[in-house]
Amino acid sequence: MKTTVSCSRKVFLAFNNVLLVLLALVCILPFIHVIAISFSGKAETSAGMVGLWPVGFNIDTYAFLLKKTAFWNAFLRSVERLVLGTSINLFLIILTAYPLSRSNAKLPERTIYSWFFFITMLISGGLIPTYVLVANLHLRDTIWALVLPRALPAFNLVLMLNFFRRVPQELEEAALIDGAGHLRTLVQIFIPVSIPAISTIALFCMVNHWNAWFDGLIYTNTPGKLPLQSYLRSIVIEMDMSQMDSESWADVQEMSNRALKCAQIVIATLPILCVYPFLQRYFVTGLVLGSVKG
Repeated sequence: MKTTVSCSRKVFLAFNNVLLVLLALVCILPFIHVIAISFSGKAETSAGMVGLWPVGFNIDTYAFLLKKTAFWNAFLRSVERLVLGTSINLFLIILTAYPLSRSNAKLPERTIYSWFFFITMLISGGLIPTYVLVANLHLRDTIWALVLPRALPAFNLVLMLNFFRRVPQELEEAALIDGAGHLRTLVQIFIPVSIPAISTIALFCMVNHWNAWFDGLIYTNTPGKLPLQSYLRSIVIEMDMSQMDSESWADVQEMSNRALKCAQIVIATLPILCVYPFLQRYFVTGLVLGSVKG
C-alpha cells in the first residue's frame, strides 16, 4: 500500500535534516580546525592564519610527542588502565545490577540497597578522604589508585539495572525451570540479551578512564608512571620541564604552544574514535532502553 506523505510532513523532514546537518557541522568543524592547527607552522598559527586546512604544513609537534620514550610509557599506562578499569567496571556493574533488578519478593529490602548506591551520585566522599584512603592503603604510584576509586560508577549501574528490568521474566523462569542457577541465568540469558546496554556502558567507562587526568596527578609521584592525559598536561599545558630534557625544551621553544595543545587533543581523541564505530550501533538503543524503567 502506497503511503501519502503530507506537505507539512515533507517540510518537517526537510527542516529536521537541515538542522541535523548544521549540528553535525558544529561538532565536526572545530575538530577539523584543531587538526589543521596541529599540522601548521608556528608563525602561521600565531598569526591566526589557520582555518580548516594546515598552513605551513609540518609534523614537528607530533614528532616531538611521539619520539619520546616517556610518551609511549604514558600511552601504555593509559591502555593498561583502560583495559583493567573497564573490565572491573563491567564485572562489578553486571554483578551488582542483576540482583538489584529483581523484585522485592525475590530480594527483600532491594530498595534500600538500590538507594545505597544511588546516593553516591548525589553525595561523594570528597577528595581529601578519598586521597587519605588511597594513601593509607598504600596504593599511590600503582595502577590500582587509578582504577579502584572508579570501580563501580553509580550512573552506569542505574542504566544496567533498568535494562535488566526490561528482560522478560519468562526467560528467567524458563531457565530456572530447566535447573539453571542465578549465575548461569545471568551469564547465559541476561548478558547475551543485554549486549546493547553493556556496549553503551563499556563506551562510557572507556571514555571516563581514557580522559581522566586529575587522579593521575594526585596519586602518581613517579613521572614514568603517569597516564597519558596527566603526562600531556604536564608537558604541554603546564610546560613542566621535569618531564623533559634540555634538548626537548629547546624543541618546544621552536614550536607553537597552540599547535602542541591541538596535537595533544588529536592524539588523545584518536583511540576513542577508533573504538566508537564498533559500538555506535548499540549506543542509542542501550542508552534509551537503559534509562527507562520497564
